[in-house]
Amino acid sequence: MAERALVLDFGTRKIGIASASRPAAAVTALATIPARDGVPEWREIAALIRDWQPEVLVVGLPRNTDGSDSPMTARVRAFADWLTAQSGLPVEEIDERWTSTEAEALLREQRRDGSRTRRVRPGDIDLMAACLMAQTWLRS
Repeated sequence: MAERALVLDFGTRKIGIASASRPAAAVTALATIPARDGVPEWREIAALIRDWQPEVLVVGLPRNTDGSDSPMTARVRAFADWLTAQSGLPVEEIDERWTSTEAEALLREQRRDGSRTRRVRPGDIDLMAACLMAQTWLRS
């Protein structure tokens, strides 16, 4: 079982990335990086891999509410294959059906209660979604 992971919330324009460590039981929000049609600059991901030394990469797999594949499922799987080819690391998929909705709700609640002072931006949602997926990975 892998001890350290980089968790990626795939998007065609932005990819949220978090780190998860089983020994520390910790999740760290790392970055939201731009992507062009779902393809990020490899250098940015390579730098995170070098700095955080994950044993596995985890990607959120979008599904419909009934559990069937969504239109984005094939794109995420192609992205996972690309990550494996680029990094040589194994890639695990994790269900991310509700993470973006949950992330947005959490961030908006933080804004309402004053614990978050700046407004919620789309990149913030991607980063929070990656953190939520990282927490799920830790529990798995």
